[in-house]
Amino acid sequence: MCLISIFALTYNVPFNYAIGLPKIALASLIVLVITGVLYYASRFKNLVSISTLLANIVGLSLFIVNYFLNSGLRGPTDLFLLLILLLSIAMSPAEQYKVWIPVNVTILIILCLIEFYYPYLIPDTYTTRSNRFVDHMSAYAVVAAITYFSVHYIRGSYEREKASALEKSKAIELQNFQIVKQNEELEKLNAEKNKLMSIVAHDLRSPLASIQNFLELLTQHDLEEEQKIDIENDLLNSTKNTMAMLSKLLDWSKSQLHGVSVNMEQLNIRTLFEQTLNLERNIAARKNITLDYYFDPSASIYADSDMMQLILRNIIGNAIKFTRTGGHIYVKAEAAGTHCLISVRDNGIGMSPEKQQSIFSLNVESTFGTDNEKGVGLGLMLCMEFIRAQNGKIWLESTPGEGTCFYISVPMFDKTKVQQPNLL
Repeated sequence: MCLISIFALTYNVPFNYAIGLPKIALASLIVLVITGVLYYASRFKNLVSISTLLANIVGLSLFIVNYFLNSGLRGPTDLFLLLILLLSIAMSPAEQYKVWIPVNVTILIILCLIEFYYPYLIPDTYTTRSNRFVDHMSAYAVVAAITYFSVHYIRGSYEREKASALEKSKAIELQNFQIVKQNEELEKLNAEKNKLMSIVAHDLRSPLASIQNFLELLTQHDLEEEQKIDIENDLLNSTKNTMAMLSKLLDWSKSQLHGVSVNMEQLNIRTLFEQTLNLERNIAARKNITLDYYFDPSASIYADSDMMQLILRNIIGNAIKFTRTGGHIYVKAEAAGTHCLISVRDNGIGMSPEKQQSIFSLNVESTFGTDNEKGVGLGLMLCMEFIRAQNGKIWLESTPGEGTCFYISVPMFDKTKVQQPNLL
């Protein structure tokens, strides 16, 4: 506001002198110096309150003098008093409005009454009609310009504050959203922890209890040789199932604690899986299940060898578990554009649509296979994590009573464009 006033007074001093009003020019010069001092005090000495008070007093004093020296109502003083009212409202604290507005109005009324009753106190200082015309036009232009700059400044400050408030509001919303997401993640982690504890408490305790019972029978009772053989076979199967579950638990716990570390390399499908499938074929033969496979000999993928073998073992292991005696499993791998599509199809018991929705999560319930094999419910979730880490996909199709087909899609090896793994 001081800078705007300085600009107006700098123009007003030579202008009044030029149109034959030297006293007004001198008064304007004195106020110009005072306004400069007020600007310095408020801007650099932080004396804002006292500077605001003095600015209002000086402004009103100038225009009271101007009223008597510049023809009263025949001059532009009423316009300038209206201008000082605008500046007072613009720069004064809101609680001071009730002071400066009535003071400004009262001063104008008193000046008008003085001129009405004592007209000889207000001389006509214009020497010509043209001086009066130029003075009025100039005053209007100055008032209009200062009004524009004042309102523009106030609106600019308002828009900046509004933008700042909106930005803070968005920041708070984002912070709240992040807190909600963190809470959701914590709830998810807590659910996973509870699931893991449930698995450890139930799914490992039960087979270990069975092993203990078998050992007690063997050591504490005299059994026939045939009974011993049956118990030893049951003991062996129970131990294998327990080891399989423990292995999956350890793999899953490692992935949760340390993340998934991927070693991507060029792998030939046939070389990668052939030995694994021969081992799984022997396991399937115990249930009289035939396991056949076909691999495109030229198919070469970009993946992690250990992860891919673990994925295939888990899926084929499930296929064997949920396929009845005398069933059939067929594994196939062939190129499909930029990816290699691996399918594991069985004619087992299949699964319901509800179970398909949760099969790759911790929400899946562990179930028994067709030969009472026990699952832990973590294998397929591990498969999902590992395949995603290799930029691949996994999904299934299943019909209850008819069988299930799992699909694995992994990138083919392209030496011109080697894919980066997704680190989890």
